[in-house]
This record gives sequence, structure tokens and C-alpha cells, in this order.
Amino acid sequence: MGLVFDVVIGIPLVNTSEENRTLVTEFVLTGLTDHLWLQVPLFLVFLVIYLITMVGNLGLVALVWKDPHLHMPMYLFLGSLAFADACTSTSVTPRMLVNFLDKTTMVSLSERITQFYFFASSATTECFLLVVMAYDRYVAICNPSLYPVVMSKDCTQLISISYAVGFLQPPIHVVLLLRLTFCRIIHYFYCEILQLFKISCIHPSINSLMMFIFGAFIQISILMTIVISYTCVLFDTLKKKSEKSRSKAFFMCTAHLLSVSLYYGTLIFTYVRPASGLAEDQDKISSLLYTILIPLINPFIYSLRNKEVIGALKRVTKK
Repeated sequence: MGLVFDVVIGIPLVNTSEENRTLVTEFVLTGLTDHLWLQVPLFLVFLVIYLITMVGNLGLVALVWKDPHLHMPMYLFLGSLAFADACTSTSVTPRMLVNFLDKTTMVSLSERITQFYFFASSATTECFLLVVMAYDRYVAICNPSLYPVVMSKDCTQLISISYAVGFLQPPIHVVLLLRLTFCRIIHYFYCEILQLFKISCIHPSINSLMMFIFGAFIQISILMTIVISYTCVLFDTLKKKSEKSRSKAFFMCTAHLLSVSLYYGTLIFTYVRPASGLAEDQDKISSLLYTILIPLINPFIYSLRNKEVIGALKRVTKK
């Protein structure tokens, strides 16, 4: 079959004549690899990763909810991020595990759309929570006297807005996806939107444009807000005369900056590149980073060096 290339995002599309297009309602996900001898080992590896991810993230949510010492804006944001990470992993991993054991399992159109919706919603929510957490660090370090008043009042609202925007924005893309017709085979391990564009029998120019507009607006706004917040934090920290105050300020920001760097680094590596920038296997590996591995390591990034979280865990386990 011939190939045409998307002008907006540079993805190859299947070129089919109008008369040969048929409505496909079931799809095959080829998964991470075609090597049969790797299927069971990969199943076991990703099953362990998924279980650790769920224990880590949902355990952190439960810890924040149960321990009164963690009923502060910083930890409420952290618990909300952990729940979003759990949702992101759950939207991708279980389907991938099934695919390791049974390559013949078909994915219905409704399953495909549902998986895309929940993945996109949780990922978008995580983006907004990351910027909210940057704002939280900014207020805590640059305006510590106002922090209890400002964040105690705005905390619940900011979390609610993050989840509301996260779950209300993807339906726009879902509606636009429903106007397309597709080939049957998806050469990927989940229903990622660019992969769906690749197997579309109709050129997804409107879909690409809307994705570019929303993606550019949301991600650029979020990144600029995070950069501005931490620039203010940096200048304020450098003005502090006490070495202890500077160390405390840097420690408060380290975990969040690491999480932001990993998340946006993998997103930029995956999406902001030329069309021929990565081979298919490399593309899958980069997607694994932000869909499965980042939700796995985030609770450990935020918790292992946090004395309040470690203390809360000790108090809960002693009861």
C-alpha cells in the first residue's frame, strides 16, 4: 500500500481508495514485540511492575488520607498525583498483559476509544497537577507567611480543576476520532492517538490540527508556569542568608523537579521530533517510559527522602 504523510505532525497514513474503505469495529494490537519466546518473561516483568505501581501509588493515597499529619496541601497534591499515576498505568498495563498471553484477542472499537479516553484524561490531569505543585512550592518558599491562608483555601479547588480539565478535554479528541475509519492492525501496545492516526483510512488533518492547538496551548502554558515558578523560587532562595534555609528550599523542590524533568523529557523526546526520528521499537520504548515507568517511580521519588511520609508510614504500620 502507498503512504502519504501528515503535514501537521508528520505521521504515515494508510492510503486506501474511497471504495475500499470498510467500517472496522475490531482491532488487533501487535504489542511490544513479535518474538514469541519473550511473551511470558515480559508478562511477568510488567505484571510485577504493575503490582508495585499500584501498591506504591494507592498506598500513598491511603497514607495521605489516613494520617492527619499529612492533611496539608503539599501532601494532598501528592496523593492526587499518585491517584492520577495509578489511573495512567491501569489504562495501559492490563490490556498489554492480556496481549502478551493471547495475540489473537481482538480490541473492540469501544474498548479502543475507552482506553484512549482514560489514558488521555489521567495524563492531562497529571500535567495540571504538576503545575499546581510547582505553584505550591512557589508560595511555600517565596511567601511562607501567606502559605497556610492561600493554599488551605485553594487546595481543594486546584485539585478539582486539574481533574475536571483533565477529564473534560479528551472528549473533543474522542468525537473527532469517531469520524475516522481505520485499518485492523495497530502496531503498538496500546491505543495511542498518533498510532491511530497512522492506521486511519481518512487523512486526520482536523484531528491533527486540534491536537496541535490543544497540546501546544496546554503544554506550553504548563511549562512556562513551571519555569516562571521555579525561577522565582531560585532567586528567592539565593537571597536567603542562612545556609540551612537554602538547603531546605532546594530539598523541597528536588523531587518535584525530577518528576517534571522525567515526565516532560520523555514527552518531548516522543512527540517533538521529525517524523522519521525514531524506529518503531525505539518509539515503543519511549512510550513505555511515561505510560508505565514514570507511574512506577513517582511515589518513590516523592516518598523515600521525605521524613513526613516515612514518619506517617511508621505510625500507620505500628497501629
